Amino acid sequence: IIADTKFEFGLDENGELVLGDEVLTPDSSRFWDLSKYKVGGSPASYDKQFVRDWLKENNLAGDPNIKEIPADVVAKTSAIYKECEEKICHK
Repeated sequence: IIADTKFEFGLDENGELVLGDEVLTPDSSRFWDLSKYKVGGSPASYDKQFVRDWLKENNLAGDPNIKEIPADVVAKTSAIYKECEEKICHK
C-alpha cells in the first residue's frame, strides 16, 4: 500500500514546471505491507522512518552536527529498503 507520498516541483530557468525530486521511492513515500494493514492502524513502513525513530530515540533529531550513523542502523535501513524493493519490483 502506498500510505502517502510527496511530489516536489519547481520552475526551471524558463518558468516551466519541473519535477524536483524522486517519486515513489522509500525516501519520498511511505509503503505498508497490505497483509499487515488494519483500518486505523499504522503498520511498520518501508521507508526512512526507522532512521528518524533512531535519531529521535537518541536525541539527535534535527542535530546538524551528526557525523555518522552506526553501522547497525545503516544495515537495518538497507534491509528495509531491500525488502521494499523485493515486494514492489519482484512480485
